[in-house]
Amino acid sequence: MTETTGTTGTTGARKAREGYEVVVVGGGAAGLSAALVLGRARRRTLLVDAGEPRNAPAAHMQGYLTRDGMAPGDFLAEGRREVEGYGVELVRDRVVDVSRDGAGEFDVTLADGGTAHARRLIVATGLADALPPVPGLAERWGRDVLHCPYCHGWEVRDEAFGVLATGPLSVHQALLVTQWSKDVTLFLHTTAEDDLTDEDLRRLAAAGVGVVPGEVAGLVVEDGHVTGVRLAGGTVVPRSVVFVATRTTPRTGLLDRLGAEVHDTPFGTFPVVDATGLTSVPGVWAAGNATGPAEQVVNAAGAGYRAAATVNGDLLFADIDAAL
Repeated sequence: MTETTGTTGTTGARKAREGYEVVVVGGGAAGLSAALVLGRARRRTLLVDAGEPRNAPAAHMQGYLTRDGMAPGDFLAEGRREVEGYGVELVRDRVVDVSRDGAGEFDVTLADGGTAHARRLIVATGLADALPPVPGLAERWGRDVLHCPYCHGWEVRDEAFGVLATGPLSVHQALLVTQWSKDVTLFLHTTAEDDLTDEDLRRLAAAGVGVVPGEVAGLVVEDGHVTGVRLAGGTVVPRSVVFVATRTTPRTGLLDRLGAEVHDTPFGTFPVVDATGLTSVPGVWAAGNATGPAEQVVNAAGAGYRAAATVNGDLLFADIDAAL
């Protein structure tokens, strides 16, 4: 898995770099927001961005006040422009290694061979979504194959929804999307009918959700749009939107190298952080989807802001204490 997220930035032409007060790894909403706060706080900051944002397949992002409907690429480009205006150095590269020195600071190695030294780290590397191996899902991902009704529900409201079961939370997903359409069908796929509890069945019936057993063989796509879900037996159930929960894998290899504590969740294994994003490794914060799958763009930006403000205070008082 990759170690950073984001889109274009300046290239990492220099092989060696001077020390920084903070290195931010990841150029998505969380990383850019953190870099903006640090730049405005006059901290010498490097942001390393590999150019692989999670929401790249989506044409627009929604639910971000004043930025609703904005293209993700435009959002990131505007963020980079703002950040560079405060003297933050942006480099288009990948962090491949990080180690902690005897002073509790960090040596960062980039893919181009360059290195950087940082007093503090903010890891905003996001996560990767893995779709079930059903033909058609990946090709339509972010268009009419979706995972979050809060992100896309308004745009597909009142259409015929299918929900592809991928685990125990699929019933919850099927019930949730009925807020945006009353025509919802849950496809059990590889889930056995016996895996549904009596309460599940009662709730699905009360919400008007149809339940279709049997494995899904693929999607039917016509003229660039999903028109149905094909079962293994050949039956096609007309649907125009398919919701599916992905398997999320946080891009936290750097935190693993530093020995950060993790915990298991129903959505994957994520680093343990406090309310500011501080990990179990002193001097290392995490923000955005690196800490959990539910961080929307607006949440990730807020988390990056909070982590950066905390880092600035940490550095400030460390220097004051050292002067004493």
